[in-house]
Amino acid sequence: MLTKKQKDHLYSGNAIYSDPTLPNLKENYLERPNHEKLGLPESTLKIKPKFLIIYGSLREVSYSRLLAEEAARILIKLGGEVKFFDPRDLPMPEEGYKIGGEADTHPKIKELIDLALWADGHVWSSPERHGSMSAVFKTQIDHIPLSFGSVRPTQGRTLALLQVAGGSQSFNTVNNMRILGRWMRMLVIPNQSSIPSAYKQFDEETGRMKPSSLYNRIVDVMEELMKFTLLTRDKKDYLVDRYSERCDSE
Repeated sequence: MLTKKQKDHLYSGNAIYSDPTLPNLKENYLERPNHEKLGLPESTLKIKPKFLIIYGSLREVSYSRLLAEEAARILIKLGGEVKFFDPRDLPMPEEGYKIGGEADTHPKIKELIDLALWADGHVWSSPERHGSMSAVFKTQIDHIPLSFGSVRPTQGRTLALLQVAGGSQSFNTVNNMRILGRWMRMLVIPNQSSIPSAYKQFDEETGRMKPSSLYNRIVDVMEELMKFTLLTRDKKDYLVDRYSERCDSE
């Protein structure tokens, strides 16, 4: 049984700092951001891209969280900064979210929205529940408003999608999250990852993902997320600027 301190350590995402190693990674093949290939000034790479990581399970041993932690380690290796949101104690949307886009003073809701505003991009990781994302995951997204006043916490942010399943491989959850990300006006990257029989893919003692083609796919997705984020973060307001909204502003 885990102690409260151990649980807090795991849920907060601090495990990535206590064990930042990447034993499965072949560094010679890792594609680090290259400003010339991206067509960006070198100064762009001096400001670390910021990523919010949201996962969809409250279990002590949560494979969606362990998968998200592997993704976070790769993003840090690529030069990013990551923060996790701990979904424990988050109320149901009806308890703490007002229609019209205003969050009440509940500290967990405020924390989540502040993190969404902080981030340049997101990583979403959910288990599959009845062919879709978990209620724990969806509740978190339902607390992030499309807008409040002139502020839009998710519009123009990049998004990478991951899912875990207990059985055979499925893409239901990542496909449903893709629709949700587009609804949140995010720039969902083309690549995605689905981990079948997740309990077989992680070491029981360390919680680390085993080397496999599935792990390599996580690296693929994080490389792509980093590239798309660098390309769009300084241009996101222009990229999502809308004719219809300019008309309505008169």
